[in-house]
Amino acid sequence: MENYFVGLSISPGAGVETGVAVIDKNNEIILVDKLFSMQDIQHFFDNFSSVNDSQICVSLPWENAMINGKWRILSKPYQLVMSSDKLKNTDNWTQRYSNRGSEYFTSLIEKGAKINRFELYLTRQSLGLESCYKERSPADCKALQNALKLKYGFTNIPSNMMPMSQLEAIVGGILAKKYSEQNSDMPILFEFNGVKVIRG
Repeated sequence: MENYFVGLSISPGAGVETGVAVIDKNNEIILVDKLFSMQDIQHFFDNFSSVNDSQICVSLPWENAMINGKWRILSKPYQLVMSSDKLKNTDNWTQRYSNRGSEYFTSLIEKGAKINRFELYLTRQSLGLESCYKERSPADCKALQNALKLKYGFTNIPSNMMPMSQLEAIVGGILAKKYSEQNSDMPILFEFNGVKVIRG
């Protein structure tokens, strides 16, 4: 079993913060931080001495590059995925997830890092961390923070509100720990760019 569990809640672009969290076997938070560019993410892993002694879970960011228009943005998750030659995807219309960082994570795997991907909202549901509030709203953020503290025993989570990206990274850390404890015997939802997407 690995000694450290790293969660990375990667954002669709450098303009939105990416959260990273490192936890240990006792659910003690070793590190939480905010990153922005892919260079920041690469710098973190290049300087993290325990990469090969860690289980890492990286979230799947939503793909934001699409046709403009509010109704299109809101309707995108509900579009059918068409793989037929008769009705091909145009303008990346039905691409749910961004490829941001995929090549870099593949290169880390080739160097021996143990990396899986996860779908954030499905993972929150499977870990019992979903809430009845609007996604990423202040109320949802506070509910997730309290649930992490009470349900998973993260006693060193501060009482003041943490950024949502960091809380989501902690969720990834919990999933990484669970994956390690179950000796990799965990449901695989699908593969994304050759990397397994797991669910708790």
